Amino acid sequence: MTNLLVRDPFLAAPFRLMDEILRTGGNGKSVTGFTPALDIRETDEEYWLLFDLPGVKPEDVSIEVHNQKLTVAGTRVPAAELGTAQQLERPFGSFVRNLTLPTGVDSDAIAAAYTHGVLTLKVPKPATAKPKKISITTIPKTIET
Repeated sequence: MTNLLVRDPFLAAPFRLMDEILRTGGNGKSVTGFTPALDIRETDEEYWLLFDLPGVKPEDVSIEVHNQKLTVAGTRVPAAELGTAQQLERPFGSFVRNLTLPTGVDSDAIAAAYTHGVLTLKVPKPATAKPKKISITTIPKTIET
């Protein structure tokens, strides 16, 4: 089985709360920047990456692949038209998630869809190296005269 990514222990769930606290400066009044939640699912043929991005417009999300590195980045802006903020707990600002793809993934075959605040990427698995059978043919013996 091919691993899709190398887990960064600093982005693991126990550190998420600390990360959010540090972004606010400890005062809880403003949260800028965030790390969207990500689920990775696997089938025999592909990987499914599901990013939770509620409140992020699809046009504010960028998906790029370079040197087997998948980068999903974007921005969520606060709802300024709703009046003056009294308390902000929903994070806003920019985010970036980087994942290392397995060797051989065809980046042109990656598909993206965005529905109800969830960005779904379908990443096809690389073709596995299958043994190739080579047949032996005989060369007809020439008749010498």
